[in-house]
Amino acid sequence: MVGKSRGPINGRPSSPKAISRTYVSQLPTSIRSQLPILLPLTLVALAFRLYKIGQPSSVVFDEVHFGGFATKYINRKFFMDVHPPLAKLLIAGTAKMAGFDGSFDFKDIGKEYIVGNDRPVPYVAMRMLPAMLGVALVPLSYLTLRALSLRGTTAIVGSLFILFDNALATQSRLILLDSFLVFFTAATAYCWVEFCNEERKRAFGPQWWAWLLSTGGFLGCVVSTKWVGLFTIATIGVSTIAQLWSHLGDVRMPMSTLWRHFLARVLGLIVVPFIVYLLSFAVHLGVLNHSGDGDGFMSSAFQHTLVGHGMPDTYADVALGSTVTIRHLNTQGGLLHSHSHNYPAGSGQQQITLYPHSDENNEWYILAAPGPDDPPTPTDENGVPLTTGGPHESEKYKRKKVLYLTHGMEVRLVHRMTDKRLHSHESNRPPVTESDFQNEVTGYGFPGFAGDANDNWRVEIERGSPDDAPSSMRVRSLRTVFRLRHTLTGCYLFSHKIPLPEWGFGQQEVTCNKSPTRPNSLWFVESSRHPRISVAGDKSLGVDEDGEEDPVAVRPAKTINYLRPSFLSKFWELQKVMWETNAGLTERHVYDSRPKTWPVLRRGINFWSKDHRQIYLVGNPLVWWGATVAVLVYVGARAILMLREKRGASDFLDSTIVFYDRTASFLFLAYSLHFFPFALMSRQLFIHHYLPSLYFAVLLLALLFDLVTAGLRPRFRLAAASAAVGLVVLVYLEFSPLTYAGPWTVKRCERARWLKTWDFNCRDFPSSLAEYKTFPPAVHTLGQTSPVEAYDAAKAGVGGVTEAAAEAALGMPQPGQHAFEDVPKQAQHSGAGGAAAAGGHKAEPVAAAPPADAAAAAPPAPVAKPGDEENVFSIQPVIMPGDGKVEHHDGGGAAMDQEKVEAMVLEGTAGVAGGHHHQQQQQAAGDPAKPSAPAPAKPANEVPPA
Repeated sequence: MVGKSRGPINGRPSSPKAISRTYVSQLPTSIRSQLPILLPLTLVALAFRLYKIGQPSSVVFDEVHFGGFATKYINRKFFMDVHPPLAKLLIAGTAKMAGFDGSFDFKDIGKEYIVGNDRPVPYVAMRMLPAMLGVALVPLSYLTLRALSLRGTTAIVGSLFILFDNALATQSRLILLDSFLVFFTAATAYCWVEFCNEERKRAFGPQWWAWLLSTGGFLGCVVSTKWVGLFTIATIGVSTIAQLWSHLGDVRMPMSTLWRHFLARVLGLIVVPFIVYLLSFAVHLGVLNHSGDGDGFMSSAFQHTLVGHGMPDTYADVALGSTVTIRHLNTQGGLLHSHSHNYPAGSGQQQITLYPHSDENNEWYILAAPGPDDPPTPTDENGVPLTTGGPHESEKYKRKKVLYLTHGMEVRLVHRMTDKRLHSHESNRPPVTESDFQNEVTGYGFPGFAGDANDNWRVEIERGSPDDAPSSMRVRSLRTVFRLRHTLTGCYLFSHKIPLPEWGFGQQEVTCNKSPTRPNSLWFVESSRHPRISVAGDKSLGVDEDGEEDPVAVRPAKTINYLRPSFLSKFWELQKVMWETNAGLTERHVYDSRPKTWPVLRRGINFWSKDHRQIYLVGNPLVWWGATVAVLVYVGARAILMLREKRGASDFLDSTIVFYDRTASFLFLAYSLHFFPFALMSRQLFIHHYLPSLYFAVLLLALLFDLVTAGLRPRFRLAAASAAVGLVVLVYLEFSPLTYAGPWTVKRCERARWLKTWDFNCRDFPSSLAEYKTFPPAVHTLGQTSPVEAYDAAKAGVGGVTEAAAEAALGMPQPGQHAFEDVPKQAQHSGAGGAAAAGGHKAEPVAAAPPADAAAAAPPAPVAKPGDEENVFSIQPVIMPGDGKVEHHDGGGAAMDQEKVEAMVLEGTAGVAGGHHHQQQQQAAGDPAKPSAPAPAKPANEVPPA
């Protein structure tokens, strides 16, 4: 009867049906005893992994991202990435030690590292780190197979299969993360196997603890490199559960010893990995302490811990008459914003958006809504509200006693720069989200216009801050979270991560939602000022509304700022943002693929193409297909053994079968947990995500080789091993031009296209290798002459890189999608027009500002939504060449005079698609905005938006 296993790995038993072999405890598994094999393996790995590692001398595939991250680390500029920071920190540290000053941007595939730069980039040193890990993977795989109790010949075969896989070689020669990931995964597996072996010899001994803590340390490293390292944690976790379950069934083991086993594994396999993971983020956040392009992903409190993103202290108290900025809590879209640009459809009134940057167009007056005791708004004979003369209504709060903003108070928000009121109505849906339960939010009104009931909002305090007791009773800057409910319709001011089209400058949509998700309807005041609230106070300045002296004319008040979050608070926030961003990478890429195609190597990735050379990520088909066959053989054999057991067969009493089954089961478990979870992911995936699974599949292939050759004499086994390795090496060399960016010919390329789905471009190669004498070299260095025009472009830093859209159409190399580099920084300033109309204010620096002539480019024509008038069509403003004048054309392209344009817009039978130039003409002509319903008809003296 076979005894119980205390781990997933058993020593190799003897069997009357097999050649007598020793147990693992009798095998020379220590590294020192394996040096005669390890040294030659390592030297061969060095030769093949480091061969021409400086070739090519330009940016390849995702070096765009991970080299770029090194630049940001060195410049200490905060950025957002979906991957944990350990590998990126190691790359940046290597670059720094090699003398990189962070001046190179890694912007485009094909951009030269040496030519065209003031200081050449030490890209070879940066590539050396992942390359050395690729070298170390070869002896590590040998040690793992030996620790699994397989023969030395088998271990050599398996390690050489790892060495001569083109995909593993390609990934390890570039500034990419996968070499780190595969190495840490393999190191974890090796340490765990050695731990299981030590468990049978001497539990709780020094080596037992060393292997356990090493396993935990590498678990921390693998999950600190990429989150797919969680699959490695799952592998060790399942194996640990099986191990503890076996201990639980050992009635000879005292419960106290069982608890020691449990607590030791908690320490080694949970606490240690978490500490490593936490430390990697501590270094990450400590280095990236300056404001950068990743700020917009983080909360405002997080952002204000970064150098260069601080905010001056603001007044804590918020009262009627305060000028405030209001920030959305749940998204990073920014501050409630408006500008002098109208919606192209719907009501045609002024846009309300979220904008993530500092700007005077973010400022709003908080005014009291008219109450039942207030005098009625004067109207004409048609019921249209009349304009009122005199000072702006915000001026009266200079003469009134301070009245704090409290729960239930009904207010109006007036945009300071354009004098439009925050407004909503039932008659129009939002510009992008057309749900029936969402209403359009606009800026409506004009100077002197008394407004209507659709301008009224009720303040509902959600919660205050524990460190500020008054913040639960009244609205306080940065401490009170509240909602704004539209008084007439009952909907709540709402925003979500939906950007507006070009006409909205990519800013985030704001709506009024009747059934909002609560977090997306929460807001807080970020800054506040009031004419009668100051730090020092000055009783001599104010009088009350009756002209009498007011003893609290200017009320002393404390200032306030964001609470500085702790490291753990920032750490958990960053995990949440990384998770959400990673889940959002769902757009297709020209070279993405699905998991079901990976084991058969259906397609690779074009990493780089330039100067008639290519780097194309494709595996060694003999290795990949052999590994897939090994997985299928195990599944089939295991199924047959289970069926035979049901029929009473005693296969599992054979110690040889038990040995191979348990060893293969561990490798298959590791393969499955690193592969099948990808099938559940909807995000963008690439074939390089298969590499950790491939590693375990290759070890399983080596195990199959060991089983098949078990009955052979040593010399025949050696001959079989030599033949297998020889074939793999020949195929490796066949595809090596795609691995090393080497010279190739059309004929050899076509011969190497074993599958039609391998889409490397054979037409780019010459018909003869002799032609490479006329081409630029693979490594461009200073002082060279340019034999062809393409090289001149490379010297200028162009690198032969086309626009991304053209690359996709031509199947050219593109970096993997990192949507976080565009969102939410895609929001643009609304342009000079808004500033000019608002009085020429100067906005603070913004990201992605449009070019100076952006206003001349007309946005897309508005598309009629359901419920719009059927006869509404678009009038297109056209900038005429030469004089720059604007002409308006109808849908058929015919020119229209200004009078006809104005008449059609006033009648509502046409919508005007246009930018700032057209709005200026509207203002000059007195063209009003389309009124809101159910507001009364527009008074005759209404003026256009400011």
